[in-house]
This record gives sequence, C-alpha cells and structure tokens, in this order.
Amino acid sequence: MTLLREADASLPAGTTAGMLPLVVPDCLGPDWAGKFRERVDALSAVLATYLESEHLAKVREACVFAAEAHAGQARRSGEPYVFHPIAVATILAEVRFDHETLMAAILHDVLEDTVISKEQLAARFGAEVAELVDGVSKLTQIHFGSKQEAQAENFRKMFLAMAKDIRVIMVKLADRLHNMRTLDALLPEKRRRIARETLEIYAPIAARLGMNHLRIELENLGFAYLYPNRYRVLSEAVKKRRGHRKEIISQLETRVANRLLEEGIKARVVGREKHLWSLYRKLKEKRSLEEVYDVYALRIIVDSVDTCYRVLGLVHSLYKPLMGRFKDYIAIPKANGYQSLHTVLFGPHGIPIEVQIRTYEMHVMAEAGVAAHWLYKSPGSQSNSAHQRAREWLQKLLDMQRRAGSSLEFLESVKMDLFPDEVYVFTPRGEIIELPRGATCVDFAYAIHSDVGNTCVGAKIDRRLVPLRTVLSSGQTVEVIIAPTARPNPAWLNFVVTAKARASIRHYLSQLKRDEAVIIGKRLLEQALLARSGSLAEVPQERKDALVREFHLGGFADLLADIGLGKRLAALIAKRLLPEEEGREQFPPLKGGHPFLIKGTEGAVVTLGRCCRPLPGDPIMGFLSAGRGIVVHRDTCKHIADYKKNPEKWVEVEWEKGIDGDFPVELKVDVSNKRGVFAKVAATIAEADSNIEHIQTSERDGVTTTMSLVIHVRGRVHLARVMKRLRLLPEVLKITRQT
Repeated sequence: MTLLREADASLPAGTTAGMLPLVVPDCLGPDWAGKFRERVDALSAVLATYLESEHLAKVREACVFAAEAHAGQARRSGEPYVFHPIAVATILAEVRFDHETLMAAILHDVLEDTVISKEQLAARFGAEVAELVDGVSKLTQIHFGSKQEAQAENFRKMFLAMAKDIRVIMVKLADRLHNMRTLDALLPEKRRRIARETLEIYAPIAARLGMNHLRIELENLGFAYLYPNRYRVLSEAVKKRRGHRKEIISQLETRVANRLLEEGIKARVVGREKHLWSLYRKLKEKRSLEEVYDVYALRIIVDSVDTCYRVLGLVHSLYKPLMGRFKDYIAIPKANGYQSLHTVLFGPHGIPIEVQIRTYEMHVMAEAGVAAHWLYKSPGSQSNSAHQRAREWLQKLLDMQRRAGSSLEFLESVKMDLFPDEVYVFTPRGEIIELPRGATCVDFAYAIHSDVGNTCVGAKIDRRLVPLRTVLSSGQTVEVIIAPTARPNPAWLNFVVTAKARASIRHYLSQLKRDEAVIIGKRLLEQALLARSGSLAEVPQERKDALVREFHLGGFADLLADIGLGKRLAALIAKRLLPEEEGREQFPPLKGGHPFLIKGTEGAVVTLGRCCRPLPGDPIMGFLSAGRGIVVHRDTCKHIADYKKNPEKWVEVEWEKGIDGDFPVELKVDVSNKRGVFAKVAATIAEADSNIEHIQTSERDGVTTTMSLVIHVRGRVHLARVMKRLRLLPEVLKITRQT
C-alpha cells in the first residue's frame, strides 16, 4: 500500500474532517471498548485526509451500527466480530474509496449474519449502501444440491452484482484479504479450501482488475496456506540466493540511476524480487530457479511516455538485452489496463534482470488498477480507461451467464476467462484482438461477434487458408470465412479455450436441441392424439394453458420440448388434453397405429443406438430416453427386452422413404494373415463407395486376423453390396455385421 500513500501526496486532498465523539456501544463491554475506539479512530485518521466531515461522520456511525448488529458475535481468535469489517474498510480507505463503499464494507456481513434486513439498512444508510451490501452477501436462504453448486451460485450472484456496481468486488476482495491475513485461527482443512478458492478465483479477479498490490498479497497468503511445505522450501531457497545478489541489484540500481541523471532524465529506480507464488508457477514450467529470468527486477518510473522509450535505449546500451524477451505493453496494453515496457538484460555476472519502465500514472494503475479510478478522476485519465475496460469485462461476464446452462458451467467459464496469457492478433482492418494463449481461429471468430463464430466455416492466417482449430500466435492477421447457413460444430468444444466461445457454442447447441425437441415433441403428441381419434388443433387453448400452469412451465412450447426430450410421455399428455376418451387404452398401440417417421437428420433429439447401429431398411423401434429424446434401435437389439418393463416409453417408428445420408455400421471381418491384406480390404471398401471411420485388429492364432471395422453406408442395400465385394476377396474368411 506504500505506493498509494505516496500517490496521496500528489493528489488534492479532500476537506479535512474533525474527529467527532465516538459513542462506544455497551455490548462490547469494558475489555474491548478501548480497542474498538482505537481502530475506528485509526480508520478515521486515514479518511480525514480526503473525506468531507459529514461523510466521515456517516462512516463512524456505520461502525457503531455494525458493532450493535454483531453484538455477541466473535471471531475464532476471540475478538469481537465487528473488528473484521472495520479492518476491511481500512484496506479500502488506503485506496481512497468513497464513503458509500466504506460503509458497505463495514456493514457487509450484517444482512448475512444478523437479523437486520435490507430495508432497514436502506432506511438508515441509503439504498446505494444497501444494494452494495446485498451484492456482497452470500445466498444463505436457498438450499442447493451440493456445496459446489452453492459456491457457484454465490459467485454467479456476486458477478451479477459487480456488473451493476463494480465496488461490490472491491469490498469482496478486501474482505477476502483480511480473512486470509487471519486464517491461522481456522482448522487446516478449511484453511486449504479457502486458500485454493483464493488462488482460483479472488487473486485472478484482482489481477483482471489490475489491482496488483491486492493480487500479490492474496497469492502469497494462498500459497503459504495451500502448500505450506513448498512455500517454506522456496522461501529458504530464495533467501540463500538473496545475499550477494542483493548487492548486485543495489549496484545495478545505482549505475542505471546515475546514467539517467547524466542524460538529464528524472526517474525513480527501484529493485524488486519476484513474489513467491509467481516464482512457484514459473518453476513448475522451468524446473530450475536458474532458468527463471525475472526473479530480480528493476522498476524505472519516469514522467512521460516518450521518456519511457528513451530509457529503454539507455538501459540497452548499458547491458545486453536478451533476445525475444522485450514486450511493449504501452502500445498494446493488457486487458486490465496495465501498461509498461518490459525487457530482460544480462546483468552483472550474467544474472538475468527484468526491467520494467513506466510513467508514474502507469505505476499507480499497475498497483491499484480499477481502484485508481478513485485516485484519479480527471477526464481522459488512464484510470477512467481502466474503469471502462473493467466494465466491458463485466458486461462480457453478463453475456456468459445468460448463455450458461447452470451456475457450475458459468463458474467454469469465469475461471477460464481469469487465467489469460495474452496473444495479440490483428483483423484484416488492423484492429488488435486480445486472446488467451492457445486460442484458435474459432476463438478469434467469437471474439469478433457471436454471429461470426456461429457461422464460421474457415479461416485465413496471413492470407493462407488454415483449419479452424489452428492455434494463433501474436502478430498474425486473421480473417474468418463465414457462410450464412453454417452452424457451430459440437467438436469445437474440444479445442476452443475462451470462455465466450465455449459459452456461445453451448448456448447455440442447447437452443438448437430445444428447437428440435419442440418439433419432435409436437410430432409425438400429434401421433398420440391421433391414436385417440383427435388432433392438436382440436384441443382448446384453455386446456393447453391449464396444463402449462399445472406443470409450472413458461409456455406450451416448453411442454412440447419436454415430450421431445423424453421427460414427459406424449400418451399421458394426450390423455390430459382429450379427457373424453377415457375408455381407450392408456398408451397408443405399437402396431397398426401411425408410426413416427425417422429421417436420420433430426439432430440431437433423435439418435441412433450405438449398440446395434440401425440402418435405413432395418426394422426399428424407438425408445424415449429422458433428456436425450428418441433413441432408435433395431428390433433385434438386446435392449428391446426392456419393452416389457417400460412399454409406455416405446414409440413405433419407421424409416422415411428416400433417405439420403451416411450411417455408421460395424463389421467383423476374419482374414488370412497375409501381406497386403489390410490394403486390399480398405481398397475394396473404397471401391464400393464407402468410407472407413474406425479400424481395430486382433491376431487370433498366427494364421487368422480379426478386423473390427466401422464404415459408413447409405442403407441395408448399400451394406449388402459392400459385404458382397469383401466376400469375393480370397483372403476374407468370414464377414458378419455386429450388433
């Protein structure tokens, strides 16, 4: 926090407020009253440097209110619970947050842990403070199926509150930092759980918002509690190296500072050491401390951007730079607004030294990030730009949560988005697109727009056609080829890395599946109604609406989707819609009725059973599987025996006439173990206008080899032609279709 206190000196201070008398609540008792007064006065002393007197009075009033609300509650350390929210407010005060944020920090556990309601808070301290407190509070009144689901929903609520007011996450980060500072009081298992959550969620959020001072402390504390032995070993290893190298760093500081003075450049040169968690992560990649280039670093802070580039040339003239280690984050800032020049030099005795060169405002931004918005509020300042970037990121989170199917899926997407190792590529117009390392052409397409991603069919990198799964590198120019009729491929989920791409693909596929389910559900319901001598058109709208209300659905389309996905039985719904047909059978007859026609192109709601791989021309049956829709089996399949157990879930189906498409089928071919036999079999299948999807072989007795093939055919007639040609080969001993 030293940086921010230095920043205060260069900023215009607010009206200094006189200290108002503090009425210590009786509930604290004589043992804690003095310490309560000390902590509130210490907080007030910081706030008096920039808050107006009436705002300071409100903050002190919130301290007293919180003490009374948390009366009788204590932390595991034994001290009154109210000391924790006061400490949280003190962390935020050092970044000069406004009085509403500070009051929300002091009251952040009141809704969750006391009988005080949101309405009471709003009446006493204003609606803005009440909304902030509500955003930070956990979901304690709702019961979830698992602890993971509850945690995911809490984060989901927090991110939604962040999108409304970014100060919510500031309070949450300060709350987590103080909890981490006092984690010793908890049991080891709980310490590890909280430490892991901090490293996976909160520290990356702090990094994404550019709050480096918070991130470093959160990461180091999380590391110490999650891996205490590794933390201890690494600290000792760094201490052993620190001795003589500290002298070298000091000499380096002096030499660089003197050289800059000779050139008339005013600068602050500060040496630093990489913090332990960051060093640990580097070591997991490098395997040796000697291979980590930025264990030691120099930070050079100057007055202007032009001077940054002048200083870069000067340090390169003093020490030889390491090729490929220069990064210009001033021309291309990071997503969180971070700007700086980075280079690695061969220092004295060949020790690699990272050098960061930045302006003073960039330095404050690098440490405080979005919080610098409350330090610098001048129009057009870099802090306002970072604040806007943060809001854009939060808006992206909102888009992801709208597409996410569940809270767990949303949390997974957020985690993916919080660990970017950036790659910078260009559009054909020269616009810069930032993507995480490992991003593909599909990720790029979705970064442009969801509609571009949904309709992309190809891509060009530097004007050369490449597959969509091609991984991008910085500096490339990427062009996306789209087709209006194209749609996302489920296989893309195997290689996309951005949260936006993954969420958009899943959303599109789930929506597509729902649309298909509605169509299939309508066909099934029409079939069931026809068996009862009726039709959907004859059913009164009032009866449809009544059924929708009874099932608590959003509309009749939702009911049709449930039928199509096998969650509800069409025969039972038909009986409810046409109750006058009580005398008929409960389920439509399987034979002699109106079969459901299978086209083979219905999509995700109608699938062909992998157990028997039915082909057009095979006698088939359909089974309603909850969540999957209709699964089609051959009528000789072993699963047909289940008909006797669940007759209501079977649907009479038939192939539609004139089906055109390729269907997989599995063959078992016994061949003589002779040279070139595999090539002959493959060539024969290709000549029969078929394609091999999968092949597996096993040797039986040294003379005979069994080949298991999955090939694509258009139907039973085409399959018979392929098998006939294979039988003509002298090496083929036996051929059978597998079920």
